[in-house]
Amino acid sequence: MKKLSTPKIDEMCDLSSFRATHQDEIKEITQMLKKRGGELWIQTSVADELRTQQSGDEVTFVVNQNINFTQHCIGSCRFCSYSIKPGTVKDKPTRMSLDEIRIEAEKAVTRGCTELCIQGGLDSELDYEFYINLLETIKSVSSNLHIHGFSPSEIAFMSQISELTVEDVFKDLMSHGLDSFPGTAAEILVDEVRRKICPEKISTNQWVNIVLLGHSLGLKSTATMMYGHIETYQEEAEHLAILKYIQSNSKGFTEFIPLTFVYPNTVLYKYLGARPSSTGMHDLALFSTARLYLGESFSNIQASWVKLGPKLAQISLNAGVNDFGGTLFTENITKSAGGTFGEEKSIEEFVDLIRDAGRIPVQRDTMYSKLNTY
Repeated sequence: MKKLSTPKIDEMCDLSSFRATHQDEIKEITQMLKKRGGELWIQTSVADELRTQQSGDEVTFVVNQNINFTQHCIGSCRFCSYSIKPGTVKDKPTRMSLDEIRIEAEKAVTRGCTELCIQGGLDSELDYEFYINLLETIKSVSSNLHIHGFSPSEIAFMSQISELTVEDVFKDLMSHGLDSFPGTAAEILVDEVRRKICPEKISTNQWVNIVLLGHSLGLKSTATMMYGHIETYQEEAEHLAILKYIQSNSKGFTEFIPLTFVYPNTVLYKYLGARPSSTGMHDLALFSTARLYLGESFSNIQASWVKLGPKLAQISLNAGVNDFGGTLFTENITKSAGGTFGEEKSIEEFVDLIRDAGRIPVQRDTMYSKLNTY
């Protein structure tokens, strides 16, 4: 398969010289990411103090639900164990119908969810109209459900199959109910790494320009980084520098979410020499670096309990983290890769973990408006 491209997107920035022009900054971030021992504890303490100044003692979370509407994907990301090639038959259905999506939306309303997170594979057997119908189906259940949907790779795919520009795809999706989008598919924003771990995926420059375009139209997004596989500390630093650059231009990111590599069932780990994820020290160095480096532009740093596990996620609250993510209710992608920390968390579990850390639990919506304080 040819690499997915987005020829109809206007270039909003060119990162060809980014590494050279930000060399000193990237070196400084790299040194922060390498901290261990006593130096790391000093760094986490400073990050925790900055978190107190910027976010206070509240730890937020959102009551949300995932809908992964198709496993079928024409891509070949080597860290993904969830997707299957179109036409593959498995023991259970792997592509949801609109009726099934409606039922999941109804369940979400019953559970008190304020957000539905919608992501799926790049399915060649779905047409562009399906995505529009998906949005309309969810909004027909409840206009109050915030639809947080479609990664930059999915937006690029929709542009390709519809022959619309990326801008027109965004505008069309927004007019049918899209409220924000996940900044996933970022992995590591260094093309040398991307060619090894996701060779058919959009490039760093394409990802950045799709995100900037979405932000320019008024959509907010998350920012993510998948780490702990084949990347170096310097490449992680470059990724963080790019995110800060985007935020300085668009102010469109709601939070930064580091996502540690879940490895057991992946080709990247089994056959291509990836590390068995990050270490606990690596995690804490990254969270504290994120708070210290990104804190002025990213007030929210999130720990992914489904990747880290609830215990380490709780500890991360002492390293600059102020958000616990979402309840999820249904989680397929991490589980397929070998994740062992479950698919959902209740409000009560979040509240207990946050209180045990000496913090104040606060339920929020996707845009970080406070809904309940516990």
